[in-house]
Amino acid sequence: MSVLQTTDIAGGSYSLAFFAMLAASVLLLIATSWVSGRWKLSVTLSALTTIIAAVNYYEARGVWLATSQVPLIYHYVGWALTIPLEVIALYFFVRAIGPVSVALFWRLLVVAVVTILARFMGEAGFMHPTLGFLIGIAGWLYLLGEFYFGRLGESVAKSGNEPAQRGYFWLRLIVTIGWAIYPLGNFIASFAGGTDSGSLAIAYNLADLINRGAFGLVIVAVAINHTHPSGAKKGA
Repeated sequence: MSVLQTTDIAGGSYSLAFFAMLAASVLLLIATSWVSGRWKLSVTLSALTTIIAAVNYYEARGVWLATSQVPLIYHYVGWALTIPLEVIALYFFVRAIGPVSVALFWRLLVVAVVTILARFMGEAGFMHPTLGFLIGIAGWLYLLGEFYFGRLGESVAKSGNEPAQRGYFWLRLIVTIGWAIYPLGNFIASFAGGTDSGSLAIAYNLADLINRGAFGLVIVAVAINHTHPSGAKKGA
């Protein structure tokens, strides 16, 4: 049986990510009983994201212990599910406080899937790496455009819901800064080999603690604040 060594920081980061995602999953699932009906879907989607991430990290940790590297396919299996789920969770987060169209839901979902698929195909050699990288960047920038300047941002701004506006600020910040590690890693892997080096593994794993765990916790905090305002004006 492979054993995690004291100096194996990368292997430890897989264990840290696994346990953190497991703990976040339990908390998010419990939290579905603390929030009102309008928030349950976004909280549940966040819980699904961390559950998938936990299972993915458990599997990847075993591969790392056996081979001291994790092929990129392991990361992309997780990202192909968790990133679209987070985009959907953000959509329903906004829909809980203001109107947004169903057409926007499908646009966001399709762009999120295409973004991850293009990055994978570029890194795996199924298309030119540069083309895959550029499509991935274009998809990410489109999502940011919708979050900052599209209907989602407009709906939050017009809602007058201060807790939701603060939460949306942090969620958008995670998507902007936290998700930036993925195209950066995509660039490194596409032009410097297709296996997961220790430093890249650590970067991905630590980024996911925020991009998955903190993302869900922000949604829960806003949902609980809205459900139990603790004396604040209703709807604040």
